[in-house]
Amino acid sequence: MTPTIPSPQLPFDWGEDPAAEGAEVFLLSPSNNEAFGLINAWPTWPALALVGPSGSGKTHLVHIWANHAAATICELEDLPKALGSPAFGASPVAIEFKHEMKDWSQPIEEALFHLINRINAAGSHLLLTGKTPPAHWPVRLPDLRTRLAAIPVTRLTAPDDSLLHALLLKLFTDRQLKVSHDVVEYLVKRLERSFAAARQAVAALDAASLAEHEEITPRLAARVLKLTGPEEAGNVADEDPPHA
Repeated sequence: MTPTIPSPQLPFDWGEDPAAEGAEVFLLSPSNNEAFGLINAWPTWPALALVGPSGSGKTHLVHIWANHAAATICELEDLPKALGSPAFGASPVAIEFKHEMKDWSQPIEEALFHLINRINAAGSHLLLTGKTPPAHWPVRLPDLRTRLAAIPVTRLTAPDDSLLHALLLKLFTDRQLKVSHDVVEYLVKRLERSFAAARQAVAALDAASLAEHEEITPRLAARVLKLTGPEEAGNVADEDPPHA
């Protein structure tokens, strides 16, 4: 009789996209308190820019606001096409500047200029996001530069240790994974300071743990995520508690 080889377990996709999560799961810390407060203060502002590095939580806040304000979300490079609809801008709009562009095309500049005018005329609201303030965006149209410079800015910074710690605990809990305090501390000290890095790390550890039937430990994290050099990885291996 041919022995049956068990297939590796595959992790279930728990849908960790921050865009699908609401304000009730947004993790607050000094790095994002002001931005979160202003998003919740809508509609007291007609326009606002969320500025911060990749992975600082801008997209999550955009979706929280869009759900609250019934806003349309559009990436900057798609704006000329979206503006072709006469209704676009009559209600709140969020524009995400995700991909850096050294040279802005004339259609994008003109579309953004006309969108701001359309929103102002309709008495609607505009939310912009980017890594730098809109006043620093490399636009050439003088009137557009003036309008962008007038938009208030709130900044998000990379997650601090306390926020990253809370985020990792939440991500492990969402996947019904129990990990020790040592694992979380190990990751907090070594991971890139971003929401994306935390999600990717937890997903990778979940997959490796299931596939290899091994509990998640600092040693597994060192090997799977390649967060340490050979010498430190050896030290981590020595620190792992023996399995019963």
